[in-house]
Amino acid sequence: MLSDLQITSQISFVLGDTDFPELGQKYEGKVRDNYSRGDRRILIVTDRLSAFDRIITLIPFKGQVLNQIAQFWFENTDDIAENHVIEFPDPNVVVAKQCTSLPVEMVVRGYITGVTSTSAWYHYERGERNFCGNVLPEGMKKDQKFDEPIITPSTKAEKGGHDESVSREEILSRGAVSAEDFDYMANVSLQLYQRGVEICARQGIILVDTKYEFGRDKDGKIILIDEIHTPDSSRFWFADEYEARFAKSEPQKKIDKEYLREWLANKGFIGEGEIPVVPEDVKVETAKRYIQAYELITGKEFVASVGDVHERLKNNLSKYF
Repeated sequence: MLSDLQITSQISFVLGDTDFPELGQKYEGKVRDNYSRGDRRILIVTDRLSAFDRIITLIPFKGQVLNQIAQFWFENTDDIAENHVIEFPDPNVVVAKQCTSLPVEMVVRGYITGVTSTSAWYHYERGERNFCGNVLPEGMKKDQKFDEPIITPSTKAEKGGHDESVSREEILSRGAVSAEDFDYMANVSLQLYQRGVEICARQGIILVDTKYEFGRDKDGKIILIDEIHTPDSSRFWFADEYEARFAKSEPQKKIDKEYLREWLANKGFIGEGEIPVVPEDVKVETAKRYIQAYELITGKEFVASVGDVHERLKNNLSKYF
């Protein structure tokens, strides 16, 4: 684990945005800067942190952590689903196949939890028992495990918009994707989630819930894109404390960005209005949780250097200019 001093020192070098017109046409997502040219897309993972569908702040080393966790998972799931990866030329970069993104995120939940208006627990606590087409039993407690994982699809909002949790029927009625394509993505997503659960269990952690994004490649094939099982797209808990905390209705010990979400919620921010200024100590703690997630999930030490990420990117991507 990097020291607090190393993380604090990197705050002045955080990667907020990029400007490499030599790489192709730019599209800026919530966290990734995408550069497209021909059948190739270069995704640079910045240090931007998104929560409640808003860009909140910049977290040291976050982009590198996300990219390298995604690399670990892409390599450990390519037998289940073909993905968009061509190579990883830099700790913050993946060079990928150009795909047409499908307008549905496949969210898989193994437990009923969450604090946002899109979470299963938010709706259940308010009396809803049919969540995105899944009929939920009476008497569930927060953080309880489902008998079987459920899929709660989400629309993919444009930048600045809000994702919307909907049912399979709603997705099909809107013509977002065909029934055949939806069912293919759902089946693959459940297999990916199960693989994630198994690998995480060996490391003593619980993969609580996650989301997957898919796209069509130039041949029309549906493949896995974006990222997989990172703290931005997934929730993780410590397995050894789960039962005791659940029995006492205590919050689970987390290793995901729920820490910052809860800090924001405690400040009265859940997506609307002015974003609170995030102090340095909260940024450092958030960074430590991302790094801890990398080390717990992969079983490897996180290796990074304090310094100018933008200059390193320019050097490592020069062959694509």
